[in-house]
Amino acid sequence: MTDAEHVIRPLTPETFPAWLALAQKHNGVWGGCYCSYFHGDTEHTVKDEYDRATFKKRLVDEGVAHAALVFEGDDAIAWCEYGSPEELPGIYHRKEYEAGEQSPAPWRITCFFVDRDHRRAGVAREALDGALQLIAQAGGGEVVSFPNMVEPGKKTSSSFLHNGTRTMFEKAGFTFERRIGKNKTVVRKTVAAVGG
Repeated sequence: MTDAEHVIRPLTPETFPAWLALAQKHNGVWGGCYCSYFHGDTEHTVKDEYDRATFKKRLVDEGVAHAALVFEGDDAIAWCEYGSPEELPGIYHRKEYEAGEQSPAPWRITCFFVDRDHRRAGVAREALDGALQLIAQAGGGEVVSFPNMVEPGKKTSSSFLHNGTRTMFEKAGFTFERRIGKNKTVVRKTVAAVGG
């Protein structure tokens, strides 16, 4: 999966060092989260027993942390986190989401991050497209996400946009379903399996 300058690679033990370098460049991202907020404990790893970077590394090694990484040369410059609801249970407005959920999807997209030197250049969309391709390679199925509503013309902090925007998802073929909370939405798309 490539763009003219960029290549998409999955988050694996081999790509984790590049992912970690990007996170560390930005002080652990979102106040030291290291993209661990939406993850829960696993059979082998309890979140509160590790610093966030080590916790994330353990999940990657266990095969229960997924992301599409956008690479420019040897450097990761963005990611889009995705996985099953079991891997990523900690979504915002979870009770409200689950109360209105008629058809739980096997996949969810929970988090984006783009290097400060590459923002506003379409890299988040590359990461989203990469995640959808990796989901297709893993068998496809329905994908939900929880992007933010952004008021036209209003400046919005990038930390608010960790879930991306509704507009970006709709341009990628997602359908708006409903709002949850004040500014979150639920969007959905069915991804065909590769070769299916």
